[in-house]
Amino acid sequence: MNKKTSQPVFRPKRLAAAIGGLALCAGAASVQAGPTINYGEQGSLTLNYELQIWSQYRDFRSEANASDSYDTFLRRNRITAMGQYNDYVGFYAQIEAGNDSKYGNDEKSTYYRDAYITFDWDDSTRFIFGRFKNTFSRENLEACLEPLNLDRGLISYTPFGGTRDTGAAMWGNLADAKFQYRVMVADGREGDDVPKDSPRFTARAHYSVFDPEYSYGYRGTYLGTQRVLTFGAAYDYQADVVYANLPGRTDARDYSAYTVDVFYEEPMQAGTLTLSGAYFDYSVDGAISGDPLLVDDSVAQTAEMQAYYVKAGWLFGEKIGIGRLQLFARHEASDYDRADNYFDNEINAVGANYYLDGQQLKLTFEFADVSFDEQHPTLNSLGDYKQATLGFQMLF
Repeated sequence: MNKKTSQPVFRPKRLAAAIGGLALCAGAASVQAGPTINYGEQGSLTLNYELQIWSQYRDFRSEANASDSYDTFLRRNRITAMGQYNDYVGFYAQIEAGNDSKYGNDEKSTYYRDAYITFDWDDSTRFIFGRFKNTFSRENLEACLEPLNLDRGLISYTPFGGTRDTGAAMWGNLADAKFQYRVMVADGREGDDVPKDSPRFTARAHYSVFDPEYSYGYRGTYLGTQRVLTFGAAYDYQADVVYANLPGRTDARDYSAYTVDVFYEEPMQAGTLTLSGAYFDYSVDGAISGDPLLVDDSVAQTAEMQAYYVKAGWLFGEKIGIGRLQLFARHEASDYDRADNYFDNEINAVGANYYLDGQQLKLTFEFADVSFDEQHPTLNSLGDYKQATLGFQMLF
C-alpha cells in the first residue's frame, strides 16, 4: 500500500458529498460539518459538536406544586462521529447527554442515541443497519437542530420506539428524486408484558413537486435555499403488542398507526414562506381503553390518539441587525381515546428564530399556551398552563 495515501489527512470544515446522506439525526452535518480526517482515497471521519441551551419559564413547578418554575438546562448536548469506510459503506455514531440540569437532574448519564452503518448501492437502493430514527413521521425525521419552531411535538413520536428504533431500513430515490420510498423492520415494543416478540414494520413514501427532498432526514426550514412542496404518508404496525387483560395475560391486541403530511417552502423577494402540517392516528385496538384494573398502564397514552399540527413561518429577506429573523407559529391538537378528557389538549405557540450564522449560531424564543378539554383535579401537568422558552444553539 502506498504509505502516502494511507496516512490520515486533516482538513477542517470539509464537507464530503457522502456525509450529507449520513445526516439522519443531528442535522449539523447537513448544514456544515466539523473537522474531517481523510484516510486513503475513500475513507473519512468527521466530528461534530452540537449544543442547545434552554432557559424555560412555566407557571407550574411539578405535579403537586402549582407555583411558577424557571429552569436552565442543556436540551441537547451531543458529539457526533460520522464518515465513510469506502464509497459504499458509511457509519454514524452520536453520543448524547440531553436535558442535563433539567428539574435539578445534574450530571445526566451519557449514552449512544444513534449508532448505525449505511450501505449505498446507488441513489435508488440504500440500506441502514443499527439504531437510528424511525421512519414514520415527517416531524420526527426533521433534523433536531433545524426545526421551524422550538422543537417537535409529542404527537410526532410513536408510542413504541419513540424517536429511534433498532433494526434495518431500505430506502431510495426514484424519478430524479421526486419520489422517495422507505421500509423499515425494527424491534418496536419489547419486554415481559408484551404478548409476542414480533417485529415492527414501517413504510413511508413522499412525492416532491418542486425541488426534491432526497435525504433520509428532512428539515423544518431550508431558509429560502430551496422551493419545496412535498406530500408524504406512512404506516406503522406491530402485531400482538399489548394485552387488553394484563393480569390474565389474555386478549392480545395489535398496534397500527398512519400519518399524512405536507411541507411547503416558497422563497420570494421579500422573504421566505414556510407552511407544513400533518395528521396522525395511533391505535392499539382499544387495549388501553377498558377496565383500569385490567389494562397495561405502562403503555403510553399516545397509543390511542388522533392528532394534528399546522405550522407557518416567515423568514425576512434582508438581515435585521447582524442576523436574519424568522417568525413562526404552531397549532396542534390531540384527542385521546379515553373515557375522560383529561389528556385531550390544544397547544398554540408563537415565536422567532434569529440566525446569527445560519443554523450554526441561532437564538430562538417561543411562547406556548397549553389548554386541556377537562382539567385534572390534582395533576398540574394536565391543567392549563403557559410556557416561555429562550434557546441558544451552536453547531460545530
